[in-house]
Amino acid sequence: MTILLPLVHPSPPSRLPLSSATELPKIRASSPSNSLSIPNPPGFKKWAAELRSRSLNLALSASLAFGLALGANAKVGVNRPEMLPKEYSPVIDVAGFLSASQERRLCEEIADLEKETGVKLRILAQNYPDTPGMAVKDFWQVDERTIVFVADPTFGNILHFNVGATVDLDVPRNFWSRVAGKYGNMFYWKEKGEDASIEAAVMAITSCLREPTAPNNCMEVN
Repeated sequence: MTILLPLVHPSPPSRLPLSSATELPKIRASSPSNSLSIPNPPGFKKWAAELRSRSLNLALSASLAFGLALGANAKVGVNRPEMLPKEYSPVIDVAGFLSASQERRLCEEIADLEKETGVKLRILAQNYPDTPGMAVKDFWQVDERTIVFVADPTFGNILHFNVGATVDLDVPRNFWSRVAGKYGNMFYWKEKGEDASIEAAVMAITSCLREPTAPNNCMEVN
């Protein structure tokens, strides 16, 4: 996924700022019909969850520090708490992509989602390197149930996601890349506007997260 907030999917979850979001791999058991089935040892699930959590923290720290997944040339980290709003908000728009009414609607949608599902969606709209960067981690108290959605058009695709480990277990890995591919591509946001890409992505994410967890959940990007 490209996080937000490198959660990296087509610009995959960059799992942030992510231009190429750094995607956390899912651990899935594969048992072909001709293979021997070996049960997971006691404590395996706990160990896997802890491993994913550590991976998330590393990916989030790296992606926020660099602002975007820039590859080997990314050397300069960004940590500018002075760019944070004076009052708490789940939406930080330092790039000016959203109108005041759009920001209010997104905040309301995010609050409803959190109340219904416990998932914390957070949105950072930026133009790297003009970003608070790592400062949002403490500001938002980012944890395993947090999705950091970074809207940054610097490298083409505007949508990047950093997905917490708990959320990552419930959402198919390719969902984030499909959202980025549909609503984050340069043709879409240049024609309709950065604000339209952000709002469409939020609606797709909240729709997915409200679906019951199942093998075929989040198959459609609405």
